[in-house]
Amino acid sequence: MGMSVGGGGRGGSRRRRRPMSDINVTPLVDVMLVLLIIFMVTSPMMTSGVNVDLPKTDAKPVNTDTKPITVSIKSDGSLYLGDNPVSPDELVEQLKAAADNDPAHRIFVRADAHIDYGKVMQVMGQITAGGFTHVALLAQQPAAGQ
Repeated sequence: MGMSVGGGGRGGSRRRRRPMSDINVTPLVDVMLVLLIIFMVTSPMMTSGVNVDLPKTDAKPVNTDTKPITVSIKSDGSLYLGDNPVSPDELVEQLKAAADNDPAHRIFVRADAHIDYGKVMQVMGQITAGGFTHVALLAQQPAAGQ
């Protein structure tokens, strides 16, 4: 006792199905949500800093082509200009000779970690009193992961 509701036979009226004109938005929404999550995760990684429109200038570039002079202070208080020992009285004269009388020449002061802070400041004061304006301290960089 089965009954067929539509014209399923050869002789019956056969209706043609019209193509479905509605768009199935569920896959579209799924893809858009996945793309949104991907962009939200990756966009912070793509920024490397703040974009700034820097002004133009006619100033001369910083003189970075000259090698800096290094003054070292060992734990016993002895001074070295590069690798050569130097007395505190001759330090400024030898620095001027090494810098070709350029008061803007870069001078790096490095000292043993166990030396008195006052001795380091005394040497730096002696260098700046000699007319040098670019004097800096060097320190050991921490190892990666500390």
